[in-house]
Amino acid sequence: MTKKLALKVDVDTYRGTREGVPRLIELFKRHNVGATFLFSLGPDHTGRAIKRVFRPGFLHKVSRTSVVQHYGFPTLLYGTLLPGPDIGVKCADILRRTRDGGFETGIHTWDHVRWQDGVQSAPQAWAEREMRLACDRYADIFKDAPKTHGAAGWQMSLHALRATQRLGFDYCSDGRGRYPYFPVWRGEVISCPQLPGTLPTLDELIGLNGVTESNADQPLLQSTASMEGDQIFTLHAELEGLRLLSVLERLIVGWKAQGFDLVATRAIYESTTPGSLPYSVAELGTVPGRSGTLLVQGDDWPLARAA
Repeated sequence: MTKKLALKVDVDTYRGTREGVPRLIELFKRHNVGATFLFSLGPDHTGRAIKRVFRPGFLHKVSRTSVVQHYGFPTLLYGTLLPGPDIGVKCADILRRTRDGGFETGIHTWDHVRWQDGVQSAPQAWAEREMRLACDRYADIFKDAPKTHGAAGWQMSLHALRATQRLGFDYCSDGRGRYPYFPVWRGEVISCPQLPGTLPTLDELIGLNGVTESNADQPLLQSTASMEGDQIFTLHAELEGLRLLSVLERLIVGWKAQGFDLVATRAIYESTTPGSLPYSVAELGTVPGRSGTLLVQGDDWPLARAA
């Protein structure tokens, strides 16, 4: 049985949408691989992330990953000294070309910084409003309802998980973990399946243990060489779509050589039997190489399957 590795592309910014997405599409088509693109659909307010400087570990991560080089200086001013471009308005043609190119599309967020910095402490109405803004914009661009969602910064809350049910997503990829599951948050079962990212991202590896931009593909390929199950790798249009494009190409070539079929996350979802998915604790936790907490898959939950 062929093992699958899904390429999940988080598109955070206006520059990532305008420059990174077309380059990724060209690369994926050249190597005949699938991918899922999750778009930020509202204003780019990346500059407002400056307040994260006070978070533990944030400055260390920034120093490792060359934020200015990756994102570009103007992007770091959007929402402060420069107005934030409305990505969904200005880049609608690029989004539709992505879908028309045969790639799965879905929602990343409405306002990336606002979601990443606000959702964990926000009330139900706030979380659902942000998600509905993104859903409405998606429907306006694609003339269809979104079927999947992947949270900005892997930041979720119980309110946001509840909204994934109400908004009718087939599945979501909002956090990190080991395999597909139904999330259980403090005893409450969420009926929308989660397909968590299973592999570390390049920006979590670079700058640690001798890993540089030039060799960042090697630890990932070494770790996946012995893996048998399906995997999900998250990349970013602003990183792998621009400065790290050659690293991503080496990963694609290496993963194909290891026998992986490179696909959209939907291919993994469609290969699962929803009734057989385990229930697992969904909680906030940490991931090596990344500052702060994010949604992670905890222990399996001993619940009987729903009829």
